[in-house]
Amino acid sequence: MTLPVRDQLKYWGIAAIVLTVVLWFLGDVLLPFVVGAAIAYFLDPLADRLEAAGASRGLATGIITVGAILIFILIALLVIPTLVNQTAQLIEVAPQIFNNLQGYLAQRFPDLLAEDSVVRETMISLGETIREKGGELLQTALSSAASLVSILLLFVIVPVVAVYLLLDWDRMVARIDDLLPRQHAPVIRGLATEIDHTLSSFIRGMGTVCLILGAYYAVALMLVGLQFGLVVGVVAGFLTFIPYVGAIVGGVLAIGLALFQFWGDWVWIVAVWAIFQSGQFIEGNFLTPKLVGDSVGLHPVWLLLAMSVFGTLFGFVGLLVAVPVAAALGVIARFLVAQYKSSQLYSGQPAQDGTDG
Repeated sequence: MTLPVRDQLKYWGIAAIVLTVVLWFLGDVLLPFVVGAAIAYFLDPLADRLEAAGASRGLATGIITVGAILIFILIALLVIPTLVNQTAQLIEVAPQIFNNLQGYLAQRFPDLLAEDSVVRETMISLGETIREKGGELLQTALSSAASLVSILLLFVIVPVVAVYLLLDWDRMVARIDDLLPRQHAPVIRGLATEIDHTLSSFIRGMGTVCLILGAYYAVALMLVGLQFGLVVGVVAGFLTFIPYVGAIVGGVLAIGLALFQFWGDWVWIVAVWAIFQSGQFIEGNFLTPKLVGDSVGLHPVWLLLAMSVFGTLFGFVGLLVAVPVAAALGVIARFLVAQYKSSQLYSGQPAQDGTDG
């Protein structure tokens, strides 16, 4: 006997409410497990390729783990200290940058920056706020015992969770499939396949694009001598997943810093501009078409809305799950729209009962 639709909706609704409550109260506790699961999901195709090449799942996981440890050690020794130092220096010189900008605008537009003008007071206040609040945030993040403990736990728990999930990924998927309600299993499998395709295109594809572009911007800007090139590269690479935002924010930040550092030496300012132009050309013509494709189906506004809502409700964990949930909701919404268009409510036609009348 088929379970009535009303009862099915009641049970699924209860499950959704329980999941929301768990995320609400256990968000900080779940953070290492969410990050570990995301890493395992990201690396699963690589493990599958190693298996296809003849390695066992355990050997494939071991190879990936050793490679990841080596990369992490390299980043920890070479990148993180420089990134922290450049961020601290950028926060310190922010007021000076605003003062120089203020002086330039005062020469060009004297009426705009009069002694009691709103623009002048806003720029001074903004520069001081960045220095004070940014310094406080950096100092708190680095000196707080609770933060240090959380960071240590994150670095210990996340790799362990990622390794175990990567090792058991296929068995875990099979176990979940075995638990699906038999009546709805084909539909759920179809939706899950489409969600996985969307996520693999966006998270894996865009994640790789972000890493490549971030590394390119950071290395290129540091080679031309930009003082805070690593910070700009990290910011631009991280924001690349939102179309045009990474290029605009990173480009404005880099060119603004270049104007501050290389004022009068236009060759280097043009070089900084050329770096971002070439990065956008490479992304638009090679990286995104090759790694992401055209079937992502996640609109930038939808992504921003999901990140804002989930970040506000569930904090940092909400930001991590926002993209997967947005992808899942988008696939489910398209499925519901297709169901609606095939229904009597949309067509207005009576149901065919199989009689000839």
